[in-house]
This record gives sequence, C-alpha cells and structure tokens, in this order.
Amino acid sequence: MILQTRATSQPPVLAFVILWLTGLYLRLPILVIPPLTAAINDDFNLPQTLLGSLTTLPILMLSVGAILGSLVIVHLGARNTLAMALTLVGLASAARGLTDQLPWLLIFSVIMGLGIAIMQPALPTLLTRWLQPTQLALGSAVYMNGMLMGEFIGAGLTLPILMPLLNNSWQLTLLVWSLPALLVVALLFLPKQHPLPATNNKANKSWMPNWSDPLLWRMGFLLAVSASLFFGGNAYLSSFLEARGESHLLEAAFFWFNVAQMFASVLMLFMARRWIARLLPIKISLIATIAGMLGMLLFNGWLSLMFGFMLSFWAGILLILLVALPPQLRSGHEAGKLAAGAFTVSYSLSFFLPLAGGLLADGFEQASLSLWFLLALSLPAIPLAWGFPLQNKR
Repeated sequence: MILQTRATSQPPVLAFVILWLTGLYLRLPILVIPPLTAAINDDFNLPQTLLGSLTTLPILMLSVGAILGSLVIVHLGARNTLAMALTLVGLASAARGLTDQLPWLLIFSVIMGLGIAIMQPALPTLLTRWLQPTQLALGSAVYMNGMLMGEFIGAGLTLPILMPLLNNSWQLTLLVWSLPALLVVALLFLPKQHPLPATNNKANKSWMPNWSDPLLWRMGFLLAVSASLFFGGNAYLSSFLEARGESHLLEAAFFWFNVAQMFASVLMLFMARRWIARLLPIKISLIATIAGMLGMLLFNGWLSLMFGFMLSFWAGILLILLVALPPQLRSGHEAGKLAAGAFTVSYSLSFFLPLAGGLLADGFEQASLSLWFLLALSLPAIPLAWGFPLQNKR
C-alpha cells in the first residue's frame, strides 16, 4: 500500500476496486473459450481452424481496434468510452451463448474483441482522471492484476467449478461470466474525476497515435516479446512436450505456466511504485523472460517446466511494467494515444509471429522450431530495452 502524507492523496479504494473488476474483462471473456471448445464442438462440429478462431479472432481485434479506441476517447471521454466498450464486451460475450448459428458466433466474438480493444487505451487515460500522480503506478498494477486474474479465472476455474454448477452448459457458462460486466459499467460513474489539464485544442482533438514517436515503437516491440513468448509458449507447449516424449508432464506444465502470471501480478501490487517507470526492472524482466524460454528449450523434465514458469512469470512482470508507462509519461488523451499505438504494434506482432512459428515447425516437422523462432525474434528487444528513454530513472 502506498502511504501519502496528505489525506487528499490517500488511495481511493472504490476506484481501485472498479479498476480491478474492469481489468478482469480484458481477458476473461477470451480465455473462457479454450475450456469450452469441446462442448462447443459437440454442438457445431467445427474444424480445428474455426474452433481455434473463437479464441484468436478476439486477439486479432485487440490490434485492429486499439486506434479506434483512441478516436472514441477524444470524442466521448475516457469514462464514457470505457462504459460503452465494456457494455459491448458484456453483451457480445453473452450473445455467443444465445446463438446456434456459426456465423453469428464468429460475429459476436469479433464484436467482443473490438470492445476489449477499445477498453485498453481507455483505462490508462482514465487513471489520470481518477488518481493522483503518485497513485498511477499502483492503479496500473491493480487493473493489470485484474486482467491476469481474469486469464486464470477464465481458463482455470471454468471446467472444474462453474460448468458442473450449470449442468455442463457452455451457453449458461458464457452468460454467467459475461453479464456481470454490466454491473461494472454502472460502477464506473461513481468515482469523481479530476479536471483535464488545459491543453492546445488541436492536440486535444487529435486521436491518431504519433507513429514517429520512438517510444511507441519500443513499447510495442517489447510488449510483443512478452505476449509472443507467453501466447506462443501456451500454443505450442502441448506439441513441444509430446515431441520430447513428456506428455505426462502436460497437465502440470499448463498449470504452472499459466499460474505464474497470477503470481507476477500479485508481486507487482507491492512493487508497483518502486519498479514502474524504472529502467532496471524492464531490463531484468526482459532478460529473465528470454532466459526462461531458452532454458525451457534446452532442458528436459521438471527443470524445463521450472524455466517455463520463469518465462511466464517475468513476461507478466514485463507486461505490467510496459502497460503502466503511458499514464506515467503522458497525460490525458496523450496517454491513451500512446497506449493505442503500442497495443496496435504489439498485438499485430504477437498474433502473426506465433502463427509464423507454427508454420515453420509444420514445414520442417520439428515441433520445437516454433519456440526457437520466437526466441530468436525476441533477441533484438535487448538493445531496444537498453536504449529505452528512462535513463534518468533508476
């Protein structure tokens, strides 16, 4: 907890609770689908490509829709934008469970992903309206903790807990996970907002990210490294272990690989003020993430799984450190524009690079090539991190 000397700077608990709940819906509606794929396939009898697209289409929308979020923020404001986007996410996610037509199932998945994409730049913008400058780091860590907990809740608790309570209905499961988002929307209007600083009218109306800003590209590529190694590790972990004759470790590997990011998000709640907007933690987390992938590839058995845990843990730390930067370095709409540009770059790369790695592995019939490919492409991020424009920070 960050202690302040003035009462006016005490952390607004209500705002933090709402930020955490909102963060849940950045990932929960996406990651709830993989545990439901078998049940969905029983009703639709889909080929693997279409079945996988129920997860990958929303992720693709995260890159396509981020700039749209910047545009909407300028015209509606951060809170109204977030409320609109979260409503879209809740309704579209729930609607997936109300249709028995494949085209509509895919359309609702795309709409939901677009809503999440718009939420992403709205959240760092809203931080600057709800919190004091000294509380921004903790605010970022809080909603990122919600996001990573959403990954764990959606992927980890759906099958063992929620599905049995709902008579194993994937339709009801989607409704139960999705509709509470509308309650969070109502809560968004409770915290008081700080007034926007007086800025140039032209700058205020500008919504397009500044593509000539080196910081945007550095952030985007470093975010892509974190996301590609994590999502790629998840995507190819099964085939990688099977090719090494270690299928018996698969269940444990998936559990520890994914729960690691939850531990990372909890640690960042305590270390946010010390680590966010500091150069050294970014360097350490990047090196540790890459080293984790290298160790997972070079070693076998439980030692490999330990390095996988290391990869995922530090990828989660790196993700939070980078996502928290825009409200630290920019104010108001400018924070949202920087975030939108970085998310566009990062999610575009983290969607296509693991796909390219999979094609390479298929072409050479060598499962590990997909992960070696992602590892090789992450190496240029090291000099980018060393040149990050935070030299004045510890």
